[in-house]
Amino acid sequence: MRDLSERSAAYARAVAAIDAANAADPNPVTVRGDTSPLALVHGRLAVAWVDRLVEEPSEAVLLAARAHHLRRWELPRAHYPAGRNGYLRWRRAQKERHAREVAVLLVAAGYDDTEIGRVQELVKRTRLAWDPDAQAVEDAACLVFLETQLADTARRFDRARMLDVLRKTAAKMTPRGLAAVAEVPLGDRERALIDDALS
Repeated sequence: MRDLSERSAAYARAVAAIDAANAADPNPVTVRGDTSPLALVHGRLAVAWVDRLVEEPSEAVLLAARAHHLRRWELPRAHYPAGRNGYLRWRRAQKERHAREVAVLLVAAGYDDTEIGRVQELVKRTRLAWDPDAQAVEDAACLVFLETQLADTARRFDRARMLDVLRKTAAKMTPRGLAAVAEVPLGDRERALIDDALS
């Protein structure tokens, strides 16, 4: 991953602000032997994946990856109805929130309206079919989900539902993103689930 010194001072300020906001997540997760707030881990891992999937990622795509779950815990899934429709409504509402809240942090960091608008567009990921940067953020988000939440999700759902979840996740990813699934550190049970879902 590139050093922050290779990017703008505004980028360094924005990264610090996003990480500080996400560090308040009360939900811990243990990943690669380290226990940290979930949203903070999601942001950092997503940036690492974007940096691997995109040859020369812009500051906008890196910031969108870092903020893709900005303060996510503040709007719990339980606030929306059960079922797929409720889930999709919740996810859309989250993306809108993340986009609004990252704008506040980016203004304070020194970004202009055009730059902020681009980050917001990437956070919302509404143009996946036409925007490679938005797709890179989506690939990264899916890879982060597999590493940080697949094991817990698999404990709560039955096998048929898990296979469906994994197939829907894979359908959102590019071939390059799917190839990177092999690099995600997973347990044997989770790896077998993915293999079955994608076979």
